[in-house]
Amino acid sequence: MSDARFLTGSTMGHVTRMTATGAMGITFVFLVDAANLFWVSQLGDPSLVAAIGFAYAIQFFSVSSGVGLMIAATALMSRSIGAGDRPAARHQAGGAIAIAVAIQSAVALAIVLLRHDLVAFAGATGETAALAARYLGLTVPSLPFMAIGMVASGALRAEGLGAKAMYVTLLSGSLLMLVDPVLILWMGLGLDGAAIGLFAFRLALMALGLFFAAYQHRLIAMPNIAMARRVLRPYMVVALPAIATQMATPAGNYVLTMVMAPFGDDAVAAWAVVGRLTVVAFGGIFALSGAIGGIFGQNYGAGLCDRLRSTYRDALIFCAIYTGVTWAALLLATPWVVMAFGLSAQGADVLWAFTTVGVGGFIFIGALFVSNAAFNTLGRPARATFVTWVKDGVLSWPAAAALAALYGAPGVIYGQAAAGVLVGGLAALWGWRFVQGLKPVAPEALDLPPARPYPNPDRYRSR
Repeated sequence: MSDARFLTGSTMGHVTRMTATGAMGITFVFLVDAANLFWVSQLGDPSLVAAIGFAYAIQFFSVSSGVGLMIAATALMSRSIGAGDRPAARHQAGGAIAIAVAIQSAVALAIVLLRHDLVAFAGATGETAALAARYLGLTVPSLPFMAIGMVASGALRAEGLGAKAMYVTLLSGSLLMLVDPVLILWMGLGLDGAAIGLFAFRLALMALGLFFAAYQHRLIAMPNIAMARRVLRPYMVVALPAIATQMATPAGNYVLTMVMAPFGDDAVAAWAVVGRLTVVAFGGIFALSGAIGGIFGQNYGAGLCDRLRSTYRDALIFCAIYTGVTWAALLLATPWVVMAFGLSAQGADVLWAFTTVGVGGFIFIGALFVSNAAFNTLGRPARATFVTWVKDGVLSWPAAAALAALYGAPGVIYGQAAAGVLVGGLAALWGWRFVQGLKPVAPEALDLPPARPYPNPDRYRSR
């Protein structure tokens, strides 16, 4: 019997504990990111805030590809840990780091070379476009360091060490919280100071992730070319659709930024505030997907299908409760957020549209994340790619454009919420049907060779 942490005990307890630790880390990092935007806003130049908004729409792609690489590493490692093959898990982690660094280095190079064209295509013009491109040029080269930190954090989650994964982001975010006001205001570096702080954060993320995962818990083997070659195929089978899935959200955000851009810098600045507020307020929902991936993976590797179903159900319940509480809190906080960021009348309208209507869509967007975690970890990653691209690549733009024509800038928020409600509800039903249909084959057929990099995918069949 494997000694994996998620094979016994309450699945709701595991979902809550892993999501809570993940949420604390993610929310803190995004809170620091929002503070970064706040310090820049204190310089009194809306073009600086708008520049970060445009740069964020582009950076979102690169960060999301890193999340997809982390999801794949977590999926492979948690399956092996559930099956009792820890040496395979260590080699998968080492190979995943080598592959992730290579991919993110290529992504960083492409963004740096094309950054002026990308910000112009997003709708930025003049000084705002130049500032956004400069910010990207300073921050994007840190992507390979972030990739290492994210895979290391994924290794900790695959093992069930949620608190250690939380420490990685909490401590790194604390560094950024300290240096941002110094760099941006005290040293007078402005937008360049914000970029330098982000670079330092990603370096700290890498260092802490390696310390906890590789040094303290020995979860990562030293990467080498042979290891990367061996892990490449099973890793990319999960990583490619996971990356494609993660890229849908920044693609949708990029397109919606284009829809928002004609309403002016005030509207784009409010859109940037909504983006930061979203990731701060819904850190628990964003953490939920990564948290339950390890729970799904360990029980998948051990053949405990009843626990897969209870994990899925409990994650949906958690999502609904979390969103309801957050919705109420954001409604109460809206006037203070408007004042803190100095939003114009139009900007305030955009923010109110989000806190009154847009937030409600996260009940269904969270359900979409839950179904995606199940599809990615349990052998159907293409389904996660499909439903996410339907929401962000097919429905979001026409819905936002149509409602913006009727309601102005707030219509972008309404369109985004409408797409999330429709696709999230359908994805949740599809994911539940899939999890219900999983059945382990006979125990005597589970004789897996120890050198195999991950459990035999034929171990399961779906109705």
